Amino acid sequence: MRFGWLSFHMEGIPALQALLEKGIPIQAIITLNEEQRSKRSAPVDFSEIARRFNVPLYAIANINHETSIQLLATLDLDILFVLGWSQIIRAPALRSCRIGMVGAHASLLPHYRGSAPINWALIHGATETGNTLMWLSHGVDDGMIIDQARFPVSRYDTCATLYDKVAESNREMILRLVPRLLRGERPGKPQPTDDSPLLERRRPDDGKIDWSKDNLRVYNFVRALTRPYPGAFSWLDNERWFVWKAALLPGEIGTQSSGEVLGPVASPVEKACGQAVSCGRGALVILEVENSQGRILAGQDLSNQAWLGKVWHNG
Repeated sequence: MRFGWLSFHMEGIPALQALLEKGIPIQAIITLNEEQRSKRSAPVDFSEIARRFNVPLYAIANINHETSIQLLATLDLDILFVLGWSQIIRAPALRSCRIGMVGAHASLLPHYRGSAPINWALIHGATETGNTLMWLSHGVDDGMIIDQARFPVSRYDTCATLYDKVAESNREMILRLVPRLLRGERPGKPQPTDDSPLLERRRPDDGKIDWSKDNLRVYNFVRALTRPYPGAFSWLDNERWFVWKAALLPGEIGTQSSGEVLGPVASPVEKACGQAVSCGRGALVILEVENSQGRILAGQDLSNQAWLGKVWHNG
């Protein structure tokens, strides 16, 4: 059976490496070219793993372009694994594999179909999410379900830690699936009916912080958009800052205007230092920020800023 791999995202690495270490032949790895990869969040360079296991590597701009369709035809694949790919795969590409394409979506389908499910799960304050392995079809995230993994979302998770869980579950599910495929099976079951709308696509400009929301919602927003994503941001003294790390304060601390700096938070523990900021209800501590010029403030450098009484705003 001829397998191929399509990915540019870190969530595709553990499963691919696991298959190659077990001696499962992969005919080719297809990834985004450098220009297109630079426009995506959490991209990974697959050249090192391709060299290590002597797998041909192809860089493309779009899987639906004619040149990509010709490449797929030349590779003559039975199955293409698609783990970590943001482009919707159209019918001509889907038809290029004899058996089909296997994809993953970072939610418990049919829940959270659409774009950025991990980010939205955190923004919405979900306490549980998961990952789904499925056969790709002509619709959006509506193919036959092969396998699912479920995992909790703690108050300490970020988009990065949840994608680590997604990547690990990809590995586990792929390792369960491949032996079945090699035996000639094609496991899958229809998705349950779900009328909820598709998740909206998120863009970097959607990261603007609304300090009028309660502190839990602001905290969830920051951890949903932190690295490797573009980040949540706000303005102070007419300068835009990305808030990469924050801590949630309990209770009703912070009765001033939304976004007002309540004062520095000092601690012998460097990582605990920061600035407390009032929200629509409650407050949080910002722990790491970065301006548009790449200046990062954290620890004592952040705590020592004379920001008391200043107000974060929306530009």
